[in-house]
Amino acid sequence: MRIPRLVRGSVHRQPRPRLLAPGHPALPRQASPQEISMHPRAHALLLLLACASAQAAPAVSPATTPAQAGMLDVATLAPGFSLDMRYAGSDNFTGRPVPGYDAPRCYLLEPAAQALARVQRTLQAQGRALRLYDCYRPVRSVQSFVAWAHDPADQQAKPRYYPNIDKSRLLDGYIAEHSGHSRGATVDLGLLDCREDGCVEVDMGTGFDRFDPLAHTDSPDITPQQRRNRQLLLDAMRAEGFANYPMEWWHYTFRPEPTPDTAYDFPVR
Repeated sequence: MRIPRLVRGSVHRQPRPRLLAPGHPALPRQASPQEISMHPRAHALLLLLACASAQAAPAVSPATTPAQAGMLDVATLAPGFSLDMRYAGSDNFTGRPVPGYDAPRCYLLEPAAQALARVQRTLQAQGRALRLYDCYRPVRSVQSFVAWAHDPADQQAKPRYYPNIDKSRLLDGYIAEHSGHSRGATVDLGLLDCREDGCVEVDMGTGFDRFDPLAHTDSPDITPQQRRNRQLLLDAMRAEGFANYPMEWWHYTFRPEPTPDTAYDFPVR
């Protein structure tokens, strides 16, 4: 499992609020090529650590429906969810509907679904709401993402989704070969402000699925208001047991995961 490297600001940058949970362990500093060449054993050690931390593919459940998997339709648990399920249509980085998504629905395992409903009710009391982009993701959908990432000829999404990163690097922390979404406890979401007439999307500094350091939750390059918006979402989700993935402000996983060693592959319909 890769450990994401957080983007750091200049040494001359003024201190800023941290968006990671209190007590979050510091990430290890990567050795430079010069250090590795100076210490021949370091290279072998790094390879050993990489192998030891590699995430094995989870077993795939034989469940063919949400009910068999113990998943619930999140939108039925609390009012006011905004569903913008990108992979059920063509408004996503692949430019087409993703295999495995036959309907724009959000399924999660029951403990995660109930926790997300509590987040929604808490935010509604503040005049806000959740916008859902993705929830449970079938294994077949993950495989289609990996295949897309390995296709260097398809660059139509680059200006919008990864303008500053070579497509060959998207598998390094952004697109996973074995996604937590397939285990039914991970959700991608944003915030809506509903305090005036209607609801408007809250500015988080980037759009959903922007593969860029600017989308790192603790990016130093967002505005103070965007940082406050990310913190608001972080606090609301953390209060109900969700942990953020630092490379993506929209990505949260319910802890402890109900089925950490099991993935699912039934279609979303």
